[in-house]
Amino acid sequence: MKDILSKLKLSELNNGTSTGQQFFGLDSAKIKEIFSPVDAKLIAKVKYTTKEEYEKVMSTANEAFKVWRKVPAPKRGEIIRQYGNLLRENKEYLGKLVSYEMGKSLQEGLGEVQEMIDICDFAVGLSRQLYGLTMHSERTDHRMYEQWHPLGIIGIISAFNFPVAVWSWNSMIAAVCGNVSVWKPSEKTPLSAIACMQLMSKTLKDNNLPEGIFNLVIGDYLVGEWMTTDKRIPLISATGSTRMGKIVGKTVGERLGRSLLELGGNNAIIVSEKANLDMALRAILFGAVGTAGQRCTTTRRLIIHESIYDKLKSSLLKAYQQLTIGNPLDSKNLIGPLIDKDAVANYMAAIEKAKQEGGNVLYGGEILTGSEYESGCYVKPTLIEAENHYTIVQHETFAPILYLLKYNNLENAIDIQNGVAQGLSSAIFTDNMHEAELFLSAAGSDCGIANVNIGTSGAEIGGAFGGEKETGGGRESGSDSWKAYMRRQTNTINYGKELPLAQGITFNI
Repeated sequence: MKDILSKLKLSELNNGTSTGQQFFGLDSAKIKEIFSPVDAKLIAKVKYTTKEEYEKVMSTANEAFKVWRKVPAPKRGEIIRQYGNLLRENKEYLGKLVSYEMGKSLQEGLGEVQEMIDICDFAVGLSRQLYGLTMHSERTDHRMYEQWHPLGIIGIISAFNFPVAVWSWNSMIAAVCGNVSVWKPSEKTPLSAIACMQLMSKTLKDNNLPEGIFNLVIGDYLVGEWMTTDKRIPLISATGSTRMGKIVGKTVGERLGRSLLELGGNNAIIVSEKANLDMALRAILFGAVGTAGQRCTTTRRLIIHESIYDKLKSSLLKAYQQLTIGNPLDSKNLIGPLIDKDAVANYMAAIEKAKQEGGNVLYGGEILTGSEYESGCYVKPTLIEAENHYTIVQHETFAPILYLLKYNNLENAIDIQNGVAQGLSSAIFTDNMHEAELFLSAAGSDCGIANVNIGTSGAEIGGAFGGEKETGGGRESGSDSWKAYMRRQTNTINYGKELPLAQGITFNI
């Protein structure tokens, strides 16, 4: 791990200690110790941003915006292209850091960095496609069009489960749109964020650009409050729980700011009797246990047609027994730890609640022990037979718990799928066109993402990512999500010698 920190230039921030641990910016401010959920070892101590430092960051960001907004969009894209190439050079090291700090498998850590690279490529192309419309005026000798201008300082609050990718979704697109950004990563995974900023600092320095284009503040909810109440930040993009999102939305709304919210999911896969069960099984496994169930798109409910319920249940039980759990940096392991012991406690509490409500635990429900699991954060992925109306099934538990539910017709399955407060990702497995199209219709899934014959997890950056209902309604990443980071301006130009009024109004003096 010391080699990884050194490669990512994090060791340059060391205060000279000989312990091999890294200490970032230590002074009298609050100190956060960062332990890996992989082996419970102390990786680093990080200083939280003080209010005075926050004000300095905001001032620096504001001055940088005055410079950055004047840089032509294609040239802004060139900076992002260079950063993407730097990520390519450091993919292995950053991916390992993500895996070790957060606990996801190495393949998923590398995949997250690849997602950053992909969004950089997307943003580079976007920098030449920030199109506005030209409209025909109803008045003679008039031209109308719309254009898009940058908002200013974009506030980004990200969660621990994707410690780098979600920042890149927001910041790379915001940057080519002419904005600067201030990023508050999860206090559980600040090292990955520091590494990203070290690489970005090099890119900006190489191009003689002000460092305030991309900014980092580290801390807990208090730093988040500074951001959400700050009128200098017109847009707050926040990823996290629905509870957190409601607080952010209310706070930002009270000052008439904008919120882009990516909140919880309670995602379901419907498995039809007309499905390819081999395909479905693979998608279910990755969706339910990938990142140890700590994705907003994790499959949490499996809605199975009653005619194939027993067959699929049997296949799942066999597959779950073959899952390898352990150190995520070991390529043989498919599942790593939960982020911390609080997450383990929530996992156990959810299972107990499911039992109390009548659920039948088919597999799992255990904390793993032994030398390989010394951090105390490793748990067995769990299968529970349940009913959709159970309180715990209606709730998103950030852990590898999959609830098995039965249905008897597709309309019933869609009602079950939609019968939760969240609306992020959904999927159906079927080889029947009627079923697939009904699921995707206005009478089908009410989620922001609806898939056919692929799972709920693993979205591509080309499509707008986000959900409805208590998922918050925001959209990040692809498609036209760039518009969230800009302000629209309608322009009318009179190139004639008269002043006709709209709607034919006469106003003579």
